Amino acid sequence: RPFKKIAAAVCLEEKEILDIIHRLMEKGVIRKFGGVLRHQRAGFKRNAMILWAVPDERTAEAGKALSAFKEVTHCYERVPPFEGRYNLFSMVHFPAGDPADFIQQLSRAAGSTDYRVLESREEYKKSSMEYFK
Repeated sequence: RPFKKIAAAVCLEEKEILDIIHRLMEKGVIRKFGGVLRHQRAGFKRNAMILWAVPDERTAEAGKALSAFKEVTHCYERVPPFEGRYNLFSMVHFPAGDPADFIQQLSRAAGSTDYRVLESREEYKKSSMEYFK
């Protein structure tokens, strides 16, 4: 309940803060809220971008199948394909255990055994996009 903390800091009730936010959203001042998951603090110690080679006619189907996994936080098609064949990219935050087993589950769901795993080693920056200052 993040708005409860904000309300306490400015000596208002949580409902008052939420009402203000709703009015700002109605006016178009606030468009959306988003959370930033610090995956390492949440228990996901490893992550990787997995590049998939999927036939063009199956890209949407494979993308939806991969996106159904809660561990997949991003999944998108790349045009032109990387290295001429990897056209579907997924960012995966691995659960505990051997990542190879989980990657095999993803491979079956995507219907592709042609993939590359680019495992993250060090995080240098993590921030949300800022459109206006």
